Amino acid sequence: MDSWIRQVRILDPTTQRDQVGDVLIRNGVIEAVGDNLNLSEQETDNDVVEVDGQRCVLGPGLVDLYSSTGEPGHESRETLTQLLAAAAQGGFTRIGILPNTLPAVDNPAQVAQRLACQIIHQPKVLAWGAITEGARGEQLTDLMELSESGIIGFCDGHPLNNSLLLQRLLDYTQSLSLPIALWPCSRAGICRDGTDAIRFGLSPVAATAETIPLASLLEEVANIQRRVHVMRLSTARSIELIRSAKARGLPITASVTWLHLLFSTADLGNYAPSLRLAPPLGTPDDKAALIAGIEDGTIDAIAVDHRVYTYEEKAVPFGIAPPGAVGLQLALPILWHTFVATKRWTALQLWSALSNNPARCLGIEAGPIQVGAPANLVLFNPSQPWLVTSKSLGCDAINSPYAHQTIQGKVKHMWLDGELITI
Repeated sequence: MDSWIRQVRILDPTTQRDQVGDVLIRNGVIEAVGDNLNLSEQETDNDVVEVDGQRCVLGPGLVDLYSSTGEPGHESRETLTQLLAAAAQGGFTRIGILPNTLPAVDNPAQVAQRLACQIIHQPKVLAWGAITEGARGEQLTDLMELSESGIIGFCDGHPLNNSLLLQRLLDYTQSLSLPIALWPCSRAGICRDGTDAIRFGLSPVAATAETIPLASLLEEVANIQRRVHVMRLSTARSIELIRSAKARGLPITASVTWLHLLFSTADLGNYAPSLRLAPPLGTPDDKAALIAGIEDGTIDAIAVDHRVYTYEEKAVPFGIAPPGAVGLQLALPILWHTFVATKRWTALQLWSALSNNPARCLGIEAGPIQVGAPANLVLFNPSQPWLVTSKSLGCDAINSPYAHQTIQGKVKHMWLDGELITI
């Protein structure tokens, strides 16, 4: 059904447009964009739905670089259907799904099975293919065969700390245009080392657990010149290393997860298991450096890294809770309230970090709001309040640090290839 979105704030990072206007969608594409479109009575009666855009923002659909599904292997946590519903609720029209399931998505048959789960009128699945068999970091998969199976790129979702495998990966994939996403991490930990770790009695992990493998990775990229995406950055020193590498012209992009921009080790005093993350939260100085990295372009994109657990898994002491938290439903409203409403970032800065920039990291079309472009859009009301509960999230609220809080900002509609979806 065609749509006429009236007097909405249009955000288009591609053209840097931020103005109020109308958008007309017909036959799946954007037919017109203007300050105040005029349609005849015949046109509006002919299956054109009028959508009131006042006090709302219309932007291109958000793109999540990487998140996890429980299917297959842990469907009790969250099925793929539930994950796609969460993505739609948060305004994500395309979502990168990590391959580290049971079994892992490490061969064309598993890729086909994942892509076959795509649901009509739901966000598009972007399937990552595993770098190593079983995503265990021991033996490379058949990278060439996987590259032809429909994956968005190569990623294990786990650190790859075998230097020989890393060299072979970069060498073997030089002829392939698909992105490679790598997580620099040599040792998992509960809390980033610093005064807060001591104060709260949490087992510390040094920043060098991230910076040493990152420095090694950057040296390999410098030698081989194979484009790489660096995921899950969490320390100030890592930002310095990425900034220096980009200044040298290394072919890299980088991302940080949304919760690392909002919380730090200073927030761990109540030992909330929803803040047990991987990598662990940085210190306040790390958090400040990550935010600055988004602002100056050192970090290209914000990822959600959505991960759901059952109540029984997460309702345990902080130190033994599995790492990860819910995010797809919450990232846009919380980030908007924290950075845009406070005027630290412009609306275009945030929308770019969640849409165009992740798309660029993946080498896919960003989706401009222009005449003739496919209509993959999100209508977001920044001021609409809602209560974060298990019912509103679609999973147990213990997975979120915002559980049982009223937050502001809700997606009202999205358009997927022109089809109007009410959230």
